[in-house]
Amino acid sequence: MTINKSNKKFLNNDESVTTRQYANSLGSRLRAVRKQKHLSLQAVEAISDQEFKASVLGAYERGERAISVPRLQRLAIIYSVPVDQLLPKDENVSTYARNRNINSESSDQSGELNKITIDLVKLNSVSGPERDLLRHYLGMIQLQRQDFNGKVITMRTDDLKIIASLFGMTAQSMTKRLDELQLIIR
Repeated sequence: MTINKSNKKFLNNDESVTTRQYANSLGSRLRAVRKQKHLSLQAVEAISDQEFKASVLGAYERGERAISVPRLQRLAIIYSVPVDQLLPKDENVSTYARNRNINSESSDQSGELNKITIDLVKLNSVSGPERDLLRHYLGMIQLQRQDFNGKVITMRTDDLKIIASLFGMTAQSMTKRLDELQLIIR
């Protein structure tokens, strides 16, 4: 196929539409993670010692300005999240993951979802191997769910069963132990 000037112009327009769409998706993701962390644009500017000016970060979030990989890495460090969590997800992958999570939730006999909310702040004050294993596993759940509020996380029945098996307990015993550690928010 020969590319004449009109085809070349079409290809460039197509490419710029895709680039704009990606920039908007990336910006939305940056904004979502910042808001999950309960940070304003000005707070990020202050935390970063003025490296990320509020106006520039806002332009990234609106998709008006491209962010370099090194700056994206530094922003991930500020937000305390892995870099890949700042990137927009492929829609097909996200739909699959959402459906998988919905289908993996277990119900009790009444049809209610069994969930336990864990206080992540209190977990940091727990000592011993329980803390390290719980922090590791709950960190993996945070990554999977893309939930980085850092204060609480909800463990579903399947999560509780896995944690319990790691400790050689039943789910009921594990719930009791988490309660003894005062990690369950009621």
